[in-house]
Amino acid sequence: MSCSPAMRLGSMLLGTILLLATPAVRAADTVTVGTVGQPSANLWPVFIGIDRGFFEADGIKVDVLYVPSSAQMVQQLSAGSAGISISTGLVDPIRAIAMGAPIALVRVEIQAPPYALLAKPAITSLGGLKSKVISLGGPKDITRIYVERMLEPNGVKPGEFDMVFAGATVARASALLAGAVDAAILLPPFNFQAEAAGFNNLGLTVDYLPDLPFSGITVNVRWANQHKPLLHRILRAHTRSVAWFEDAANRSEAVRILADASKLRRDDVEKAYDFMRSRHFFEPTGKVSRSKLAGVAKAMVTLGDLHESIDVDRVVLPGVSELTD
Repeated sequence: MSCSPAMRLGSMLLGTILLLATPAVRAADTVTVGTVGQPSANLWPVFIGIDRGFFEADGIKVDVLYVPSSAQMVQQLSAGSAGISISTGLVDPIRAIAMGAPIALVRVEIQAPPYALLAKPAITSLGGLKSKVISLGGPKDITRIYVERMLEPNGVKPGEFDMVFAGATVARASALLAGAVDAAILLPPFNFQAEAAGFNNLGLTVDYLPDLPFSGITVNVRWANQHKPLLHRILRAHTRSVAWFEDAANRSEAVRILADASKLRRDDVEKAYDFMRSRHFFEPTGKVSRSKLAGVAKAMVTLGDLHESIDVDRVVLPGVSELTD
């Protein structure tokens, strides 16, 4: 049966109304996030956010870009070739900001250093590292602060051990496992991998520096100011990921996520999960503590890395960073 002109017009109008009433599907914003080394426990929230769809729910597609060291990551941020980095050690950004680099810290991620100092089987104490070769992140890396603070109370002063530098944990772990160094400072789950291979855990940095934050989310200031709504969405998704990690009911899935990303043994990743969660290393709110950040700057002055302490307000990004005392 043919339709009358009036019926055809009505159908066209109805179709137009339905089309206008249907919300447009917004394409996800693709964000390249820089980070150091290879997948490790400090990146757990990122992998969770991708796997569980937290970033996707906020209209974000995350591409992770790995660079060899924190110093190189900060160079890319300062030059504007990267807009945002996640899980960057705090020393390099603070140093760069003190020198005038256009970058800022917007969130603290890991609120205490989760490193362990691993050594060859014949070395059974921190004092036994005198005159030994230790692999660190770099000559002015935060890992040097950690190692010196661990060794000095145990009778090993700065200058009484040799240092070799490898920017990322995976490179330090490889050097230790190959016997190229006597000891290395490692993040989980690589410290558990080394223990399983017979190396000795001589101590945890958190036991010596419990109030010194380790890493954060750092941005190029120009990029951040141009993408503030996007940046807020990234931070919101990241907070959801941390909360999901902290829920013990998610342990098995969290372990699977990092095991898939890192290709490490599930046993080692399980130990890493229990370690990271038992100490609550991930800062749940992302807020930046003035006193703790000032503690990092003070440690850098002691190391000779800064001439004088830096005002915390210079380090953070107004309108995005949340400061606490």
